[in-house]
Amino acid sequence: MANLPINEVPVAPEFVSFSAGFGQRFLLTVDAEEEFDWLAPLDRHQHRMDAVPALRKFQQFCEGFGICPVYLVDYPIATSQGAVDALGQSIAAGRAEVGVQLHSWVNPPHDEDVNTFNSYAGNLPADLEQAKFMALRDAIESNFGAAPRIFRSGRYGAGANTARILSEGGISIDTSVRSGFDYSVDGGPNYRDHPLRPYWLDREARLLELPLTTVYWGALGRLGPWLYPRMWRIPQLRGALAHSHLLDRIPLTPEGVSVKEAIRGIDVAIDMELPILVLSFHSPSLMVGNTPYVRNHEDLDTFYDWWRAVFAHLALRNVAPTSTGEIMDAVALA
Repeated sequence: MANLPINEVPVAPEFVSFSAGFGQRFLLTVDAEEEFDWLAPLDRHQHRMDAVPALRKFQQFCEGFGICPVYLVDYPIATSQGAVDALGQSIAAGRAEVGVQLHSWVNPPHDEDVNTFNSYAGNLPADLEQAKFMALRDAIESNFGAAPRIFRSGRYGAGANTARILSEGGISIDTSVRSGFDYSVDGGPNYRDHPLRPYWLDREARLLELPLTTVYWGALGRLGPWLYPRMWRIPQLRGALAHSHLLDRIPLTPEGVSVKEAIRGIDVAIDMELPILVLSFHSPSLMVGNTPYVRNHEDLDTFYDWWRAVFAHLALRNVAPTSTGEIMDAVALA
């Protein structure tokens, strides 16, 4: 099995096994990126970097819990001295890790039109996608002093050529798959039916897929993967089902998910015996006014309280934090 297309549902996936004693773990991933207007058309130049200093505070917060976040940085962050100042020492000391997040529209070479279709990097010609990836990977290694081992395509936009590009670029883990979500309405991938468990993209090259964790909760939870996508045109019905505890889709993120919902989702994921729970958020949420999720200082306090409660619940359920290095060390190839 070599170079499975990340954007296609794998047929009979070969799931990754982990060494005895690895147990259930969680990986905290941060989409570390520039701030821009999520409702406006994409633009190569209309963005800000005001939230970069807030990375230091969040890193210190995580270190207080003994958690090693993975910062998936895009090109503006990779080339920001402020980001290096905020995270460089922690990365060098092994208290944080750095990975790759490809926002194609702000990443050289700029040889494509800026539009929604091209914002999914997997839609670009293979040589251009590879050139952008290599420019970003090399900038990360040069500026942060660490070779990245994990990748996420911006907007989750992996494509048919992405796995080959990653294996040739020294990446061990792709985490572009957002299981349970469909972005095909504007040209992106459809991950609705992708597995939640880690699986091999290329076993020989030791490249695995680590999907973000999204689960279905409620009396109709087992029907979630089939039923939920069929209701995408009627959000009122989805809301009614969630309110009545019949069906709720829960991604493990503080962005749009309450702590009560997140704890439900964690418990579902544990009961599913997922070996790794993948949590995520976007770094602009670390500063007031950048995203719909943190509009004021009360929201920012709630954001940090969300993490405190989630970390406490994970500890209560004996789900320990992990890192990309620990994950690859625990992979059982036999």
